[in-house]
Amino acid sequence: MLTIAVPKGRVLTAAVELFREAGLTALPGEELEESRRLVIEDEEAGLRLLLAKPWDVPTYVEYGAADLGLAGKDVLLERGKAVAELLDLGIGRCRMICAVPADSNITNLADARLLFPFRVATKYPQIAATFLERQGIAAEIINLHGSVELAPLVGLADGIIDLTETGRTLQENGLRIVADILSVTTRLVANAVLHKVKQDEIDQLVNRLEKAVAARVATQS
Repeated sequence: MLTIAVPKGRVLTAAVELFREAGLTALPGEELEESRRLVIEDEEAGLRLLLAKPWDVPTYVEYGAADLGLAGKDVLLERGKAVAELLDLGIGRCRMICAVPADSNITNLADARLLFPFRVATKYPQIAATFLERQGIAAEIINLHGSVELAPLVGLADGIIDLTETGRTLQENGLRIVADILSVTTRLVANAVLHKVKQDEIDQLVNRLEKAVAARVATQS
């Protein structure tokens, strides 16, 4: 039986639906999202799901509590865990951006009017620091865990680095995008040691998921 750490939240239903399309499980995603159970076994499919916080998924995989995990590219880059990335599942799609107040005179991060240091509020301090350093921007990173859009509204920060799916939340809070940082999707990751131990099982699962992802892409194109 393969143990897979799956993030609770909006990705869960999409992930289970993809697994159903791949013929890997018959579990209903909507019911899993509403359930309070944290460990769910599908004996017929040979899968054991661990429902974890998105930020914790790579840790469960790295330490071998799970053979596989589903984690956003943002989480993988920020956490820097020792896991092997096997497949881009194409779900949970969004982008990481830098935004400033809409009434700011800043048009891009190369603007000479950028404040020094540029104070940025974010849930992703490692990604933000690396990105801004590569842009040659002297920045002060303010690490927040809640709604980072609030920070520029109250003068705590000059801008934010965060994820956006539609841009609606940014717009409603008077923020404007000035830079795209990276595209984010959910990835299938593995524990490197357990991958070798259970290689046949894992490779079969990856193969079926690859076909399901390819079928979705073909349908959308």
